[in-house]
Amino acid sequence: MKLHELVRTGARTLTGSLSEWPGPDYVVTVTIRAPIEFVHRWCTDYSPKDSEIEGEEYTRRILRRSSRRVVYEDLVDSPKGWLWARYVVDLHPPDGWHMEGFGNASQIVADYTLTPLPHGRTRFLLRYRRKPSLLPFRKVAPRSRRKQDTRAWHRFARALEADYRTSLRRAK
Repeated sequence: MKLHELVRTGARTLTGSLSEWPGPDYVVTVTIRAPIEFVHRWCTDYSPKDSEIEGEEYTRRILRRSSRRVVYEDLVDSPKGWLWARYVVDLHPPDGWHMEGFGNASQIVADYTLTPLPHGRTRFLLRYRRKPSLLPFRKVAPRSRRKQDTRAWHRFARALEADYRTSLRRAK
């Protein structure tokens, strides 16, 4: 199936298992000072405002949302042209979700796992793999980009913790 057919049909291009992909795993781990239910709800409430929290400039469009699945697209205007990607997220509350994405820059498959920790904290674990683009002129993201991914999740954690503290004040 060609990329334009995937875009038109919204077909999934990736296998459902991270272990089926060749190549290295990339891992991000963050300890978050909020309970697991809040963390899951916050992390999977995809929004066009996510780019502000992430410190990136992209446009996000939510295509579908249900209690078990979210489908969204991101679009970035880069010096090399438009970068587009569609993501399909399968939700597994309260402790995880699975994401598959495809676009003109890369394909990605990711598993997110939440583990409750003492004192109302949560361990966030992201394990992902990227494949090169379907298009010949795109390259796999450099190591610096993966470091940006890690920094972005630490920014997300700080924003999440601030929202959690705000929700506690409102509850009182």
